[in-house]
Amino acid sequence: MFEFIEKSLLTTMGAVALSQKKAEELMQEFRTRFNMTEEEGRALIDKFQDAARENQRKLEEIAQQEVRNTCERMGIVTKEEFEKLRTKVLQLESQLMEMEK
Repeated sequence: MFEFIEKSLLTTMGAVALSQKKAEELMQEFRTRFNMTEEEGRALIDKFQDAARENQRKLEEIAQQEVRNTCERMGIVTKEEFEKLRTKVLQLESQLMEMEK
């Protein structure tokens, strides 16, 4: 499961890193093939990049949720749960010390 998430995130990061260079190449191709102006090409590329960023955000959310679900299934406590337990133990220790006095 973690391997799948790791591969997905690495693929996404690689795609984002290459996207700027590819976007420039794609814009040049659009300009020559479809007789687009530079502004039209940039607008189209911006739309593609916005869609890619949104897809990356969604993928990250899915990956984070999957990690949370996996940790829950495995019985791994969250940092917040651990801190609540730690606080409760400290309170109980304090009460115990007071009772021993």
